[in-house]
Amino acid sequence: MLRFMPVGDSQTIGSAGEHTWRYRMWQHLRKTYGGPFALVGPRETLYDKATDAPTSYEYADPDPAFPRAHLAGWGEGWLHMAPLIGGAVRSCRADVLLVSLGLIDLGFYTNAEQTAQNVRSFVAEARSANPRVRIVVLPVIPNIRAEAEEPFATEVARFNELLAKALADLDEPRSPLLLTSPPPSYDIHLDTYDGTHPNASGEHKIAEAFAGAMYQAWDLGEPYAP
Repeated sequence: MLRFMPVGDSQTIGSAGEHTWRYRMWQHLRKTYGGPFALVGPRETLYDKATDAPTSYEYADPDPAFPRAHLAGWGEGWLHMAPLIGGAVRSCRADVLLVSLGLIDLGFYTNAEQTAQNVRSFVAEARSANPRVRIVVLPVIPNIRAEAEEPFATEVARFNELLAKALADLDEPRSPLLLTSPPPSYDIHLDTYDGTHPNASGEHKIAEAFAGAMYQAWDLGEPYAP
């Protein structure tokens, strides 16, 4: 059994009425991965905008077979997840982490250098729980604030450079770290509903970025097909 844990912020937890890229990834793995697998994590809910809390189970597809488990939170970043990831990996016996973080950190809490240091802390904590854990990381993807504010766009670009360096520095054979390419042809005007959060096409493109990286680097699954 290969256990995947989605880790992320609002783009990963999703909100009431959405499928989420987690669901798209589950569909992809179900079709292409040739063995038993599960999505794992200590949380299951979507964010409910009406109550301003992660309390919703109203997924767009109520298929009971979909494993809703994750470690994602609206407004959470590397800063918040680094102290949590060790316990989550340990309790859920995660083998592969699919991580999409950074936008919240840069927007509200830490600069590029500080955020990159939290990436390193996150990796160390994950490995303390599972020395063979594999980690796939999505860079910070296009968003409305980066389009509107040049200084923020510069900070995002700087962080993505530091993220690539951190993953290269920390990569090791028994616990490989993989940086995905940005989602192909991702356009905030077509692939999000508000400039930040993915709509259906955006969900597919984020899932495709993770799936493509794992297929190319580890021969896991097959090329993504929506």
